Amino acid sequence: MQLTRDPVTVQILTTPHRTAPPPAIEKASEEGDRVRALSPADRKLRMINLGAVLVPIVGLVMVTVMSWGWGFDWVQFGVSVGMSLATAFGITVGFHRLFTHRSFRAPAPVRYTLAALGSMAVQGPVIEWAGTHRRHHQHSDGEEDPHSPHMHADGSWGDGILGTLRGFYHAHVGWLFAGRCKGLGKYTKDLHADPVVAMVNRQFLFWVVAGLVLPAVLGGVISLSWTGALLGFLWGGLVRILAVHHITWSVNSICHLWGSSPFRSHDESRNNVLVGVLGMGEGWHNNHHAFPTSARHGLTWWQLDTSYLLIRGMALVGLASDIRVPDAVRIESKRRVRAEPPFQPVNRPESAAP
Repeated sequence: MQLTRDPVTVQILTTPHRTAPPPAIEKASEEGDRVRALSPADRKLRMINLGAVLVPIVGLVMVTVMSWGWGFDWVQFGVSVGMSLATAFGITVGFHRLFTHRSFRAPAPVRYTLAALGSMAVQGPVIEWAGTHRRHHQHSDGEEDPHSPHMHADGSWGDGILGTLRGFYHAHVGWLFAGRCKGLGKYTKDLHADPVVAMVNRQFLFWVVAGLVLPAVLGGVISLSWTGALLGFLWGGLVRILAVHHITWSVNSICHLWGSSPFRSHDESRNNVLVGVLGMGEGWHNNHHAFPTSARHGLTWWQLDTSYLLIRGMALVGLASDIRVPDAVRIESKRRVRAEPPFQPVNRPESAAP
């Protein structure tokens, strides 16, 4: 289905249709075969991911019941916001812009800190996260993209609203239950060779636990009560994980469905204002896919990019260097012409990987 490509118009996309989906009976049979074909390790990973998705929701329910009628105080607010910002920047500045795309350099203590904070966000070990994202860029919105809302291993998600909803669910959270992404080693040789990153990768479970214990300790010590410790654990631990999860996943889902595409990017990436603000600049996703090695995603003055502001601040005190940003000539060279035809997703060759 061809849709308007006006870069200033927010678009509601339906799924691109490359190949006709198989009949319902055959499709159900194929999906059943894939489920049965999951290895014990994949089934274990599916259960772990299910817990990581559901337990924070339970935490939200618990804290809602406990806070009903009186709300929460400044201690819980501070612990929750502080942990949210720290771990979110661990993902956006650390996992994404530093380790995945090498958009700037940082000394070993900074690399370790950012990798540890990102691990506390409970989105997987740093090397696996980076490898999955690099694969996403190489095959963006193609059949080998791990979390495209447009295509999957057997082709299109389908047409119309139902196809869009199915694609949205897969891109947002469903891909977590499809088994481990295979063949990520070819994307992560440089990260395995970095002893700092490799160390934090091995320590992933430790930092997950630390990300839950730390807010509980802070809440208990500041309030001098066990109730404060429990609320710190809920607000700064589980609820914080829930918020950071869904904002991150919205980049995969919302930012490949709804928004504007001012630049050519060989995929269906979108700039989405809401995700751009809430996602610390990650929601300027079409900008990012057009210039994947850029440390700056918000390329205009009004596109708030707090992750880039943090990187610039780090540079001022010597904690970041060699910051990569496209110049004005390169930006204009990739700007989309209004009359260009719609994108048709394809799997790009190995040389196209970031």
